[in-house]
Parts: sequence; C-alpha cells; structure tokens
Amino acid sequence: MTQLPIVAIIGRPNVGKSTFVNRLARTQDAIVDDQPGITRDRLYKPAFWQDREFFVVDTGGLVFDDDTEFLPHIREQVMVALAEAHAVIFVVDGQTGATALDEAIASWLRQQSVPVFLAVNKCESPEKGIIQAADFWEVSLGEPFPVSGIHGSGTGELLDALISYLPTQTTLPETQEINVAIVGRPNVGKSSLLNAITGTTRSIVSPISGTTRDAIDLVVERQGQPYRLIDTAGIRRKKNVAYGPEFFSINRAFKAIRRADVVLLLLDATEGITTQDLKLAGRISDDGCAAVLVVNKWDAIEKDSHTIYQYERYLKDRLYFLDWAETIFVSALTGKRVEKILDLAEAAATQHRRRVSTSVINEVLQEAVTWYSPPTNRQGRQGRIYYGTQVSSKPPTIALFVNDPKRFNDGYRRYIDRQFRQGLGFNGTPLRILWRGKKKGDFESSNMNRATQV
Repeated sequence: MTQLPIVAIIGRPNVGKSTFVNRLARTQDAIVDDQPGITRDRLYKPAFWQDREFFVVDTGGLVFDDDTEFLPHIREQVMVALAEAHAVIFVVDGQTGATALDEAIASWLRQQSVPVFLAVNKCESPEKGIIQAADFWEVSLGEPFPVSGIHGSGTGELLDALISYLPTQTTLPETQEINVAIVGRPNVGKSSLLNAITGTTRSIVSPISGTTRDAIDLVVERQGQPYRLIDTAGIRRKKNVAYGPEFFSINRAFKAIRRADVVLLLLDATEGITTQDLKLAGRISDDGCAAVLVVNKWDAIEKDSHTIYQYERYLKDRLYFLDWAETIFVSALTGKRVEKILDLAEAAATQHRRRVSTSVINEVLQEAVTWYSPPTNRQGRQGRIYYGTQVSSKPPTIALFVNDPKRFNDGYRRYIDRQFRQGLGFNGTPLRILWRGKKKGDFESSNMNRATQV
C-alpha cells in the first residue's frame, strides 16, 4: 500500500471544483451539475502528474456566515480536508471575477500554513484567460493560473508548480485492497456507519434523506489489511427519482456495487425488510458480490432472549436468495459490534476470491451423487454428471459437465448447490453452478434464477 500526498480543492459554490477534480483525476466520477451544493462530503480521487502520484480531494462549496441547511457540515468537511492536505488548490470563477466571498476565503487561506495555488477556472479561451486571471491578483495569493476544467487547458502549468511542494511518497509493503461498499435505502445510517467504522466524521450525517450524493471512497488500514470503504447515496424507488443529481447519485451507487469485493447491505431494524431492500439484495446477487447483512439501529429494538433468533429467521425467509451472507446486528449510533464488521467483510472477500482444486470438487460431487442419484425421465434416461471444475472466482463458479442439462430438475440442482455449500464452505459469497452438456451450445446456468442460486 502507498501513502500518497493529498491536494485539497477548495472554493465557493459553483466555481467548477468537481469538473476540475474530474480533469485532474482523469475520471468522470464526481457529480457535476449547475445546481450549487451538489458536493457535500469530501471525495478522494487518485491523480498523477509526470512521475508523481497524489490524491485530489473534492470538497463542498465553502460559505462563511451562513448556517442554513448543510453549510455548517460542509465547512467542517473543508476544515478536515485542509488539515490533512499537503497543498491546496483554490478554485475561482474566471467568468464571474473576484467576489467578496472569494476574497474572504483567500484571506482565510493566507492564515494557513499549507501552500496555496490559485486556479482561475472557466478560462476556455487562452487569450481571454490571461485577462480573466489578472483580475485575481488582488486576492494576494500569488500567481493566478488560468485553467479550464472542461478542456484541460492551463492545468499542466499549475501542476508543474504544484508537485514541487508535495512530499516524496513512502512505499509500504503491498497488500491487496478489499473494496467494501455500504449500500441501503435512504436514512438507514450508511454515513453514520462509515463514521463509526473509521472513528472520524468522514461523511455528513443528517436526518434529511439524500444527504450523501457521491459514492465516497475512504481507505483505512486494520492490522495491515487496507480496506477501501465506499459510502453510497441512499437508493430510492425508481419512480420517485427524477433525472438530475439524485439520478446520477444512484448510478454511482450501482457502480460501487459492481466494483466492490464485499457489499454491506444496511438494513433498518425498526422498519424491517421493505420492497426496496429486496431489490437491492437482488442487485447484489445478480452482480455476484460477496455480502454481509448489517442490521442497524438494533439498540432501538425492545429485546428478550428470543428476539435475535426470531429476527434471523425473518431475514432468512425474506432474503432467502442471500441466505449465504453472514448477518450482524449493530448500532452505528452507539458503536455496538461495529468493530466486527470488517472481520466479516475480510472473511467474505477471502471466500469470494477462493479457488478449490478439481479433485476436491469431484470428491464432494461423488459423495453427493452416491447419496442421491440424478433423476430419470419418463423414457428411462438418467442424468449423469461426469465431473466438475472451478472455472473462475469472484464469485466462485463451478462448471458441471453432464450428459444433458435438461435431465436435472430444479430440485436436484438445489440439492447439488447445498452439497457444494456444505462441503466447500464459501460462506459470505454467492456460488454459481454452470451445467454444461456434451453438445455444442448445450449449456445452462443455475444462476439464471435467483431462487436456484446458492
């Protein structure tokens, strides 16, 4: 794992900070919209220039002397980003010119010990850009660099000046990172859980649904194992989502599920399993992710000695197609059992990446067939399994070579699924079974229907 320098991107609302971050990181991950206040948390993106690597940190629009809505929380996130930064890029709007708020932010940045670089954004015309940038000499933060987050012009000159101020990165022993996505409906406590796991105010927490907009990455290390934690926007029902920032937020959340090794499906113990929870669970299953079911707000439930067992049975009944996932009951508010979540995530990721030898698979298969022979059709033709082998991992996928896949009904397929699960484990991860016949194109998968997936 490598410790990289951090560059904080700071400025007032709607000056194009997220567009500029996308340009530096060479991605389109940060949500960009004309509406101010889209970015609220601080978002870390890897970037590089010449032979140097670093993190750029996108922050929300900084506003002083205004405590409405999320603005105090955004200020807090900006302060944290500034405290850990090795350099700051102060982004202003070259088309609007210097404003009173720009001057207030510049005055505040001059009091900080971190080096500050002034990026005059929206200078799409090189000729006009020089004139637009000249307007910002008055803020007294050194040379203003005319740049365009959209076209990329001027960013090279800025980065040339910046990288000389970044410390040399320290290389640590390389360990494979585990991507852990935190997903759930709005207001089930995703940001609170992230803050509880990290022990910091990493994400803004509010009772207002939709507080988190972007998929927020944070790398933490525990006992030498790095985890990339991804806090995602709450996913509402499709009919309630209008095209705009929320639409893009939800797309970011679905992308986070696809790139995750393990998904923490956060459930609200006080509300039970909803239709939207079932849809999210189905998405996790379809994408083949390892998963941990995290039942939050367990402290708010009146309990006796039977409550937890009754709730586990309820989960098994409602989320039967994720019955392979481990379950943990936590309280993000009090921190109860939160420290055990990453242990379960690491175990699930290990099983998700695991490979089993062909000989072991066929031992399990032979024992299964001995106890329960394949079915025979009305013409007296019996299904026959020749051998099995694991063809891939993430998720573990086993191909069974048979005489005819159509001779194996759903009941027998579920039996084989159970035998593999009991004999091989694979706790915390889906297990896919492919049924391949002798004829070319004669192929079926037990993953075509979630009800027949282990």
